[in-house]
Amino acid sequence: MDTSVLILFIPTFFFVSATPGLCMTLAMSLGMTIGVRRSLWMVVGELVGVALVSISALIGVATVLLAHPNLFLGLKYLGGAYLLYLGIQMWFSRGKMAISADFSTPDKVAPWPLISQGFVTAIANPKGWAFMISLLPPFINADLPLHPQATVLIAIILFFELVCLLLYATGGRTLRNLLQKSGNVIIMNRIAGSLMMGVAVWLALG
Repeated sequence: MDTSVLILFIPTFFFVSATPGLCMTLAMSLGMTIGVRRSLWMVVGELVGVALVSISALIGVATVLLAHPNLFLGLKYLGGAYLLYLGIQMWFSRGKMAISADFSTPDKVAPWPLISQGFVTAIANPKGWAFMISLLPPFINADLPLHPQATVLIAIILFFELVCLLLYATGGRTLRNLLQKSGNVIIMNRIAGSLMMGVAVWLALG
């Protein structure tokens, strides 16, 4: 792949990944409540979703999906409703993801719900599709084989997503540590719950 293309592509998509959005907000919320290590399950789902969106944008599946918006709507509303439910639970310091009164980290959060959260949030995010559809294809050289180019570009995208998700999750963990010093577990749960509900509304109305 042309080096000049990578020089332009790398900062462009790093900025896209680092910009606060649905997945980054979710990562911060989970980092605050269940910790960075357990949040990795959500990261796995999110990365799979981003990879799917990226590949779809390149092969034209996105065109079909955009022509049938009902496919998006159902997924958006279902995912948004689930995240809203989790956010409300966390707001009232209930549910498996809420921080307990003794500041212990929840340890009964199954991997699959976290993977599903990340995956649904990634593929049901209209802004994610918009970025991939508008920004990714122009970096493909039609005179060269698609597969090698797509492999390199998508690998870079996933690497940036991973780094930024870990940074946001770590930020949530840091915020938890700061608030933990004051002993106010209710504030932590309500901040995390508000972030989760914000993601749900953003997902449903975006």
